[in-house]
Amino acid sequence: MASKGMLSNLPPPPQEIPQNVVPMQVEPGKGCGSLSERLRPNFNQMNGPRPGVKGKKILLLTNHFRVRFQVTRRNLIRKVIQKLWEIYSLELGEQAFATDGQQSLFTACPLPKKKLEFTVVLDVATNKTDGNLSGNGDFSEGDQQRQKTISGFKTFKVQITFVSIIPFQSMLDAPNGVKSGNNEVLRALDTILQHFNAKRNCLLLRQSYFPNEIRNFMDLTGGILGCRGFHLSFQFVQGGLFFNLDVSTTTIIQPGPLVNFLMANQNVDNPFKIDWTKATGILKNLRIKLSHSNREHKVAGLSDRPCKELKFLLRLKGSHDQNDNVQTVELTVYDYFIRRRGIELSYSSNLPCINVGSQHRPQFIPIELCSLVSLQRYKEELSIYQRSLLLKKLSQKRMEIINDLNEELKTNNYDTDPMLRACGISINKSFTQVGGRILSPPLLRVGNKVGLVPKRSRWNFNDKKFAEPKGIEFWVVVNFSTGFDIRSSYTELAKLGAMKGMHIRPPAFVFEENPKHKKKPGSVRVDLMFEQIISKFCKDPPRFILCFLPTKFSALYGPWKKKCLVDFGIRHQCIAMNRVDEAYLANVILKMNARLGGINFMLSAEVSQTIPLVSKVPTLILGMDVRHAASARSDLPSVAAVVGSRQWPMISFYAASIRVQPPKTETIHSLFKPVSEGEDTGIIRELLMDFYASSGKRKPAQIIIFRQGLCESQFKQIINEVEEIIKACKFLDETWSPKFTLIIAQRRHHTKLFQPDSSENIPPGTVVDTKICHPLYNNNFYMCAHAARVGTSRPSHYFVLLDEIGFSSDDAQELVHCLCYVSQRCTSAIYEVAPIRYARLAAAQMLEIMKTEGPQLPKLHKNIRDTMFFC
Repeated sequence: MASKGMLSNLPPPPQEIPQNVVPMQVEPGKGCGSLSERLRPNFNQMNGPRPGVKGKKILLLTNHFRVRFQVTRRNLIRKVIQKLWEIYSLELGEQAFATDGQQSLFTACPLPKKKLEFTVVLDVATNKTDGNLSGNGDFSEGDQQRQKTISGFKTFKVQITFVSIIPFQSMLDAPNGVKSGNNEVLRALDTILQHFNAKRNCLLLRQSYFPNEIRNFMDLTGGILGCRGFHLSFQFVQGGLFFNLDVSTTTIIQPGPLVNFLMANQNVDNPFKIDWTKATGILKNLRIKLSHSNREHKVAGLSDRPCKELKFLLRLKGSHDQNDNVQTVELTVYDYFIRRRGIELSYSSNLPCINVGSQHRPQFIPIELCSLVSLQRYKEELSIYQRSLLLKKLSQKRMEIINDLNEELKTNNYDTDPMLRACGISINKSFTQVGGRILSPPLLRVGNKVGLVPKRSRWNFNDKKFAEPKGIEFWVVVNFSTGFDIRSSYTELAKLGAMKGMHIRPPAFVFEENPKHKKKPGSVRVDLMFEQIISKFCKDPPRFILCFLPTKFSALYGPWKKKCLVDFGIRHQCIAMNRVDEAYLANVILKMNARLGGINFMLSAEVSQTIPLVSKVPTLILGMDVRHAASARSDLPSVAAVVGSRQWPMISFYAASIRVQPPKTETIHSLFKPVSEGEDTGIIRELLMDFYASSGKRKPAQIIIFRQGLCESQFKQIINEVEEIIKACKFLDETWSPKFTLIIAQRRHHTKLFQPDSSENIPPGTVVDTKICHPLYNNNFYMCAHAARVGTSRPSHYFVLLDEIGFSSDDAQELVHCLCYVSQRCTSAIYEVAPIRYARLAAAQMLEIMKTEGPQLPKLHKNIRDTMFFC
């Protein structure tokens, strides 16, 4: 590996200027200051290129509806404010209002005073149950009745203070209704929408709402339901103010008897097989309704003893002695409900009770009296099967979505909302027309220099050879799937490889798992298997292992990955036997060749070196992503992965570098990490050195960064990451100043595009860069490179936030389009650029290892670091 001194003695990057690029004249002193001065442009005034012109024009419809504007504890807080308005409406000038359920209140006109105070008495449900089963004693039945009559009311002091006037007029003052600083207007309008749906008793999640209607629920097994709702928001785009309406989905817990949910969630057939340790984490903070009192409570936990053994002290009615001391009697929870309350319990005696009080003052209820309330989010990670069901059941075709959106606009006429009417807002009921363009698919190169033209973003690879096949001379097969005929599968793989130009010799050995080990933990089973492999090939380990697993992401997956990627550095491929068919094996052979160092196909423009601004100047392409563990695994850190291109002028080869960072943090922390005066252990140095070693000892003169997973509010934070990358470059060579282009890819948006009068999805290659794009970032566009197989295709939204290289709109869009065609895992374009997909896959593999092996990130074996193990 090259040292810092070696890099510093290299000649400067080539000064060749690509054709059709006019050099920018720099003012004296400009661009020569600090990193912050160089990299922190005023995004609101960022100069961008004109819209692109390449491609066939197409007329599209979008789920943005034009808005006409004419100048004229959340649930509890909402109830308090609603009551306040009912009582004091005259004092408040009978104003229409909206609240976000927290600290914000919006009115259409000024209130009488800038500071107002009110007292509101609200009838609320008490936390006391009919029978306070506290460990510190209980009320008598007479006390309980009196408690219901005197504690059903609470008094609130409400203070309303004037903050500011929302500048709705600014929407008219600005060209096309667009002006910076309109976030307050959008927030006010979105709060009005939330308030509108809050009054309908819906589940509110950010800007989406989910009504409590059975027709919107789909069973995903395990006591989990998929739930369909709608996303609604106001958005400023280049064409003005629009109302964005889209379908939205989430997952909820199946309402009904609590014990039924637990049995379904753990896949057991009776309550006595439930794992109560596992149930504790799932139930905490869920809302339940008690059948004997019809009151709602929040679950605080479970009892450590069964119902028939759990005792408490019951205060007896009228039992004061001469010293005015209360007499008590010790009862079990079971006896109290059976004898004192006359409630029949059929199966709760040997089960834990539900605590609806607190840890210090518990209130225990038999489990069969508890039912889960509807519309409670399920926040745990779904299984592979549940995710596939969610995709299958909730995906909708083009016409289904259009019909649902039209019905939503018709049923819930938002124009009738008093606040929107008071603000002069009206919403057009027609889908907005927008112009787009269809980019031609890039020409591909496969084996024997054969050209291949994709059709509808896919290509037939059946009779084609790999561009650079890699054979397997010394390999073994491992089988954890007893009962399956694996011989036919790996024989078929060898035949497929031969057809693609891979010379695959017969496996040196087939290792079968001992059936006695199947009930042992996954890590133990993997250790035992590797003991067999080591004893058989102690001096010369195999170069490749084909591993047959019973199912995808089984308990063996994480431990197996760790052994191969970390401990032994052996290239490998896993096969899930429950999914094997001809198409599956065809995809497996693609992955095998890529992991062995081969290349399945490439862009013809790579070979001819005709990619604009990339092929003529040494260019490093980075893909960056951060993956977070499920909320239930708070012990696991987030995993940041960055992949970098190698072997320039190619853009199909990548290496990955991975680090961990604090949970739920989006900004990547370890891009530059100096540990001494001459040593940097950060991600970027690792990828720069790999690029240098694999690209003919060239330093990149240009670095293109593709960043995934950021919302608009985080855009300026990403500049901190670019600064860290520049520091890593300067640490290697202080005189080295590569140019940067930063492109953000967003998938979490609700913009959809449709073809008018057609049931088909929009054509692959469709790009839109006018009218519905962001008004403040001049170079942003929607790109749909793929053809969706299921449901309605959704474009990715790309923002060119920083561009020192000088891409035109056509050049940037063409590069993004091409990078969607170089994923080596499949024979079709994907919905995002390959560097981002690879970064996500690399992070996901390491996170899977950590789920079983612990929170410490294992270091990749040296034999694996420069391979596409993530492919």
